[in-house]
Amino acid sequence: MPIISELTIYPIKSCAGIALSTAVVTQAGLTYGGVHDREWMLVGTDGLFLSQRELPGMARLRVSVKADALCVDTDGKATLYIPLQRDVRAMQTRVKVWDVELSADDAGDEAANWFSSALNTTCRLVRFSTEAKRFANTKWTGDTLAPTRFADGYPMLLIAQASLDDLNRRAIAQGRHAVPMNRFRPNIVLAGIDAFEEDYAESYLLQNGIQLRPVKPCPRCPIPAVDQVTGEVGDNPVDILQSYRANPIVDGEITFGMNVILIQGAGKQVQIGDEVDMPIAF
Repeated sequence: MPIISELTIYPIKSCAGIALSTAVVTQAGLTYGGVHDREWMLVGTDGLFLSQRELPGMARLRVSVKADALCVDTDGKATLYIPLQRDVRAMQTRVKVWDVELSADDAGDEAANWFSSALNTTCRLVRFSTEAKRFANTKWTGDTLAPTRFADGYPMLLIAQASLDDLNRRAIAQGRHAVPMNRFRPNIVLAGIDAFEEDYAESYLLQNGIQLRPVKPCPRCPIPAVDQVTGEVGDNPVDILQSYRANPIVDGEITFGMNVILIQGAGKQVQIGDEVDMPIAF
């Protein structure tokens, strides 16, 4: 029986994730302790989002939730505390995620200075505005409007543990090192299914009446080459996937994992060990 083996949220886009034992499922992704997945992100002076693609050192920025604050740590710097309570006086700024422009709340000069110093580049931290609207591409979600925040495109990413195991067997056979799941930054990991079986699911039926639907295979970028502890760039495991994971559904791009949306069960809790019914699409 498939079970949930890992749950992770990434409060700040492209910074370190927080491994969870339990989370709440919402239409816009997982949430925990009042903190939402990809609720914050860093932007350059032009308002365009920053990620590990150009700043791999973002992986070294560790995030945690404590009481009423989001805490960010990295070696050699004092902890940054970001209040969870919204500042009604926060300056609104225009930001861009890929081809979508929207309004966000600026997190202030203290946060901007902290991140600029940590990454040695001028940047600002922004928070997804309560008034902002952003939806996954309806080319893939159909009639379902799936809200998302600052994720690349979809509210949740799901990967089977066996898919990573398959990749690592091939890597070791080539004399390369195995890589951990965090290189691929999923929200949900499933154990108990075959490698890449997640690609063929019609839906994922979780406990508490939660139903997720896979909508698009996830094309992979250079980020899996980044060590998520050190921020160092090494061999990209996507190079190995190129030999067997080119997907005609997305014009031959290399895919690993499935982007999923919530169909029902908003506000319900999910936890590690929960069983998942996974009917296969025909």
